[in-house]
Amino acid sequence: MRIHLVPATAAAILAALTLTASTVAPRAARAAPAAPAASCDRACLEGFVNQYLDALVAHDPARLPVTGDVRFTEDGQHLALGDGLWRTITAMGTYRLVVADTAAERVAFLGSIREAGTPAMLALHLAIRDHRIAEVETLVQRSDRSALGFEKIGWTWTETIPARERMSRNDLVRIANMYFSGMQQNDGKGVYPFAKDCNRIENGTFTTNVPAPKGQKRPDPRTANMYSAQWSCLEQFKSGLIHFVTRIRDRRFVAVDPERGLVFAFGFFDHSAGDTRTFQTPNGRTVTAGPRQPWTWEIAETFKIEHSKIHQIMAIMNHVEYGMNSGWSTWEEGLSSRARYLGPTY
Repeated sequence: MRIHLVPATAAAILAALTLTASTVAPRAARAAPAAPAASCDRACLEGFVNQYLDALVAHDPARLPVTGDVRFTEDGQHLALGDGLWRTITAMGTYRLVVADTAAERVAFLGSIREAGTPAMLALHLAIRDHRIAEVETLVQRSDRSALGFEKIGWTWTETIPARERMSRNDLVRIANMYFSGMQQNDGKGVYPFAKDCNRIENGTFTTNVPAPKGQKRPDPRTANMYSAQWSCLEQFKSGLIHFVTRIRDRRFVAVDPERGLVFAFGFFDHSAGDTRTFQTPNGRTVTAGPRQPWTWEIAETFKIEHSKIHQIMAIMNHVEYGMNSGWSTWEEGLSSRARYLGPTY
């Protein structure tokens, strides 16, 4: 059925045109745009860490201000807040490091805990949106040796770098990522941005510059078949003997703090084994080294960087199934060796 539009009469048109301002209903005032929520500064971000840890120890996630779509993972597995470590933690330990990224409104924590009374380590990453927790990522490293080691060493990196000497977030990520790229299929010929005082702690133990045991001779990087914890950061990388780390992937830089020169990253170190175990060192020797079966380290790593040099590195890591995903990346991202900073780049 066709609908016919009846043209307005001349009288109706004239009446419409002669309406005075007093007969027209006033236009409703346009609502002012909502003011953006105030950003979360350092004190705010550290406060969210405290809130999270207090609620965790109390086994009560209802204490947390969270978004309606909050996501939570523990060791790469999606869980409901209140599950996993939430059921088993008994206390916080004495070691604590916080990396606050005010530009991204993200914060990372590395610290010791007690689980059923046993020392362990926790890496935590929170993303804040409108003053609520939107993302929670955790890695639990259950090793009393690791936790007690961190508590004894006690690096906290709270010193503020003078404003004129601070690096940009882009440059801090670039330098930290050079560490990952230099270790992946290490050939000893890369550019390695290590300061002379560079030291590394992994799972609570120094893995660089360790004194030779009494009665033993320090291995020579030119003739050794395996890199040594007795060497410096630079010597280890120049040796080419970390070649068996075949891929460092899903490199997610979750918190960067220029005021303190800190970078916090999650990633995976793959060991493909097989024919990748045999390679040539920079001086031409053929060496076979590394794990005999494929497996992966799931790792949380922190870097202290000043003047474009890496001074200190701390990491906790878990031995996981080869090729495991973080739960925060697509399959393609999880396999990529590209650096991904989750905050603004400037």
